[in-house]
Amino acid sequence: MSRAIQFIIFISVFLIVFFLMHFYVFSRFSGFFGLKRNTYFFLVIILLSSSYPLATFLERTINGSLARVLYIFSSTWMGVLFLLFSSLLVYELIRLFVVIPKFYAGVGILLLVVLISLYALINASFVITKNVDVTLEGLKSDLKVVQLSDIHVGTVRKTKFLERIVFRTNELNPDVVFITGDLVDGSGPLHKGMFDALKELKAPAFFVIGNHEVYEGLDKVFELLSDTSIKVLRNEVVVFKDVRIVGVDYSESKAYLGNVLEKLDINKTKPAILLFHNPISLDAAANNGIDLQLSGHTHNGQLFPFSLLVKLVYKYSVGLHNYKDMQIYISPGTGTWGPPMRLGSRNEITVINLKSK
Repeated sequence: MSRAIQFIIFISVFLIVFFLMHFYVFSRFSGFFGLKRNTYFFLVIILLSSSYPLATFLERTINGSLARVLYIFSSTWMGVLFLLFSSLLVYELIRLFVVIPKFYAGVGILLLVVLISLYALINASFVITKNVDVTLEGLKSDLKVVQLSDIHVGTVRKTKFLERIVFRTNELNPDVVFITGDLVDGSGPLHKGMFDALKELKAPAFFVIGNHEVYEGLDKVFELLSDTSIKVLRNEVVVFKDVRIVGVDYSESKAYLGNVLEKLDINKTKPAILLFHNPISLDAAANNGIDLQLSGHTHNGQLFPFSLLVKLVYKYSVGLHNYKDMQIYISPGTGTWGPPMRLGSRNEITVINLKSK
């Protein structure tokens, strides 16, 4: 199936689901407040349902201040809608047992979602630093690693955000920096100089592609990264201070990682760290000499209760875990995608202190 057909199918499903969510939410609130479902009712639903893909299209073609404002509004609204939808589902359960007057239910849900949305927006504006200790057998000396993942430089998280992340990273004085995919967002067009902040990284840095680099076009991304000192790893192994750094391209195929690792010359007597955007195929990593896998992609769901769905999809969706003889750390992401909001998750710069056993 061609990428064009996949894109058309994705957009079609997205628009249908988005429209149905709008219809349910607006229908519920029209019932709460006695509003008529007239032409304006459906016009508002259609406009809001198409706002995000329309804003994305305008941002990538016009790329002006108006397009950016529209994109930020529509992406924020997408998060607010999800919270409204989730709150209404909880209301549907409560009303089975408790009688709540419709007007007060509507006002209560609106106030609750407004407060939660404000908190989520504020929460997403901060980046925390998390320290994680990992012991690796065969490590000759301790190493301080900084993992950055899912920064999503684009319309919402612009170059100033990347400068802030680089400054914070340099303050931590790591031995090496690993960027595990989705450096770009894909919301706005790439432009010369958007990754210039990476030139200021004081430590050696390695990068593997995520799904958003694939969507954006790898040649475009690599051209901009060529002006930096970032080392892009594409299905290859490099040695850094006697540690094998294995970088594998993003893939949704569960067989892909195993097929790539089996072809690589990984010295199983030496500690090996895998950089792979998608936290899947753990058996393949564990069976091919990987001691520590670093991934991202999940954002830890970014917005609760979406995080519950993410936990159903992935065996491990965030944090440090032991799997067989291997460990895996999944970053919740350094930035955000879509809604610039976080609820039940935090933007994170991860400091991984590698200890010799």
